[in-house]
Amino acid sequence: MPVQGLSTTLSANAVAGPAARDVAFDLVGHEMVMLAGDPNLLISRHRYTDDVNGWILESLEVMRDHGIPGSYEGIHRTIMRESSGDRFAINLWDSNAAQGIPSKGLMQVIDPTFAAYHVDGTSWDIYDPVANIVAACNYAADRYGSIDNVFSAY
Repeated sequence: MPVQGLSTTLSANAVAGPAARDVAFDLVGHEMVMLAGDPNLLISRHRYTDDVNGWILESLEVMRDHGIPGSYEGIHRTIMRESSGDRFAINLWDSNAAQGIPSKGLMQVIDPTFAAYHVDGTSWDIYDPVANIVAACNYAADRYGSIDNVFSAY
C-alpha cells in the first residue's frame, strides 16, 4: 500500500520497520517521518541545507514554534557581522575573552547567555548553528525586542 504524498516507489512496508520512527522524503524534499511504522501517523518536516541559508530557515521554524520574533534579514545581517558565516568562530580578543568567556559560533554568543537563553528542543552545543542562532535571537528579543533591532555588537 503506497504512502500518500510519497514517491510511488516507496510503500508503507518499505518505510515501516522495527524502529519506532522511520524516515523517507517526499518529492519536494520534505522529510516524511512515520511514527511507530504507522502510515496514519505520517508527519512532514522541511529538510534544510547544511549552510547559512538552511541554518537560518531552520532557526526561523524553531523561533516561530517558540514565539521568538526575528526575520531572515535580521539574522543574516548579524551572522555576517559577527562570524562571516563561520559556525566555529571564536573571539579571543574582546572584553568577554579577557574575562575568560569568549564569544562563540555564528552569532557570537557567550556561554552564560547561551545557557540562559537556550531554547528547548535545540542542541546544548553552542557551536550548533541552529541552537546558536535561536538562543541569540531569544536573548535579542528579551533585550531589544527582536534581532531585527540589533545593528551592532549586542
